[in-house]
Amino acid sequence: MMVSQASHISVGALSSIFDDTKPPIHEPIVQCVQVKPLPPQASNQERYRVVFSDISNYVQTMLALQANHFVTDGSLHKGCFVRLKSFQANSVKGKRILIILDLEVLKELGEAEKIGDPKPLENKLEEDKKLQPTTISSNGFYGSKIQNAPHQVSSRAQQVRPVQGSALATIYPIEAISPYANKWTMKARCTSKSAIKTYHGRSGDGTLFNVNLLDDSGEIRATGFNEQCTALYDLFQEGSVYYISSPCRVQLAKKQFSNLSNDYELTFERDTLVEKAEDQNDVPQVRFNFTSIGDLQSVEKDTTIDVIGVLKKVEETTQIVSKTTKKPYDKRELTLVDNTGFLVRLTIWGTTAMNFGAAPESVVAFKGVKVSDFGGRSLSLLSSGSVNVDPDIEEAHRLKGWYDAQGRDESFASHAPSAGTMSTIKRDQFKTIAQVREEQLGMSEEPAYFSLRATVLYIKQDNVCYPACLSEGCNKKVTELDPGQWRCERCDKTHPRPEYRYIIPINVSDHTGQLFLNCFDDVGKMMMGTTADHLMESKQDGEKAFGDIFQRANCRTWTFACRAKIDHYGDQQRIRYQVSFARPVNYSDEASRLADMIDSYNIS
Repeated sequence: MMVSQASHISVGALSSIFDDTKPPIHEPIVQCVQVKPLPPQASNQERYRVVFSDISNYVQTMLALQANHFVTDGSLHKGCFVRLKSFQANSVKGKRILIILDLEVLKELGEAEKIGDPKPLENKLEEDKKLQPTTISSNGFYGSKIQNAPHQVSSRAQQVRPVQGSALATIYPIEAISPYANKWTMKARCTSKSAIKTYHGRSGDGTLFNVNLLDDSGEIRATGFNEQCTALYDLFQEGSVYYISSPCRVQLAKKQFSNLSNDYELTFERDTLVEKAEDQNDVPQVRFNFTSIGDLQSVEKDTTIDVIGVLKKVEETTQIVSKTTKKPYDKRELTLVDNTGFLVRLTIWGTTAMNFGAAPESVVAFKGVKVSDFGGRSLSLLSSGSVNVDPDIEEAHRLKGWYDAQGRDESFASHAPSAGTMSTIKRDQFKTIAQVREEQLGMSEEPAYFSLRATVLYIKQDNVCYPACLSEGCNKKVTELDPGQWRCERCDKTHPRPEYRYIIPINVSDHTGQLFLNCFDDVGKMMMGTTADHLMESKQDGEKAFGDIFQRANCRTWTFACRAKIDHYGDQQRIRYQVSFARPVNYSDEASRLADMIDSYNIS
């Protein structure tokens, strides 16, 4: 069997990728000999290092974010065989590295122990000095100057080719841009352009505008100030593709102003070169990272997300007057539903609200909406966001099929935690703990949603909360440098104090068994009866005051709305049960539910 598997491997392909004197091998087949998660990134997104072998050599690679699913769904693992369909080849500090954009796992070849005795792919310097291979770490992976990189690598071909105009420089994927990379050129689509804004600073007034830029690997925000605003504003058009070449300042992203997940953002400088590309078709149109409506209760307030749903209701436009600016603003309320069984209210503003013409029952995708806790959970489209009606994407087709088949006749739950009736929790979603385990909820690719009436037995007191950033919309963990100095790396700010936020693991029980649940800040405040800040203050009053708060929270019975989903870490997987929201048991509603259950039995 090994001989047959080895015969499929493209021997020497890895060497040819980095050597222009060798003929390229189209979509080479290699063996995966190692998969490891990298240490946590600032973006809080999982990244993976994968080592591939072509029998002669092995090379270390980084999976692009869009390829992570091959690891998380278990298809890419040690010993399997893959076809490399799209990648970016780089040489970083004397190491040969591939950024894998797309691949295909060849399940028909099965898997095997490492075939042959591959050697590390070494650089040949001018004096043929061999460098010892070095393990890739996430620290500095993209934070290194890229030397001798290819002029351009197509997303569907590995042979490097020079291109015209600005592309004579190195073509970088957006996710490889960092403050330490220089002499780069990206090819990206402008997916959003703001209006020109006026700002007031210590050095005087000025103007600025923002654009969102997209390629196969990710998105990044760029800003032009004053002279650059004047020079570049008319050049950028939404939907068009551009070559953008350094010098261009790269700094940590200000998350409160951006709807993108990139840790960095760009500022155009005087010598930044921007040219419209002749080929407008080799860059994707838009990139979504959807959060389902059912998952919104688990999303932190002020987080920016993408959402897709079926348009259930469209309100007329209304006008409000801002309390701060005293200016009038047009707004329109929309109601979205999806196949998680939940609905959410989404507000659009200004000309978007006035010109909105999508009909009810259309599928609408929104990019860049802000999550609010008003009324439980609601959404608001940011000025930098976008609306796509009936987009030609898989998620939209799947939602349309579900709605036409069954969704039109369903009743939907809201995320409002203050509602006094069962309308926020669907009765047919109630499960016992035994049923949750027996039905293996959460074991499929899609998350499972259920409701649970259970009693808190134990609340873990260690690491029950974390110190969070005070910046609006950030909520990332901060580090204490000195007394009164708490540093947030994401915002690049130092605060005099943190705001503590709950991350509570609890053990609950009903008459059929026990289950561990995870709760975020909103649910934690409700269950503990106080804020995490107050909890940490009570610890200074002694262990008894601290313990009394936990004691009062124990042995209370709640109705929980939960989500079950497989959580992968390395080679292990487990089901993670996340509480979306909780409320005390409404005994009138509970009696009605039990009566309905009794009536459902046909007793002759």
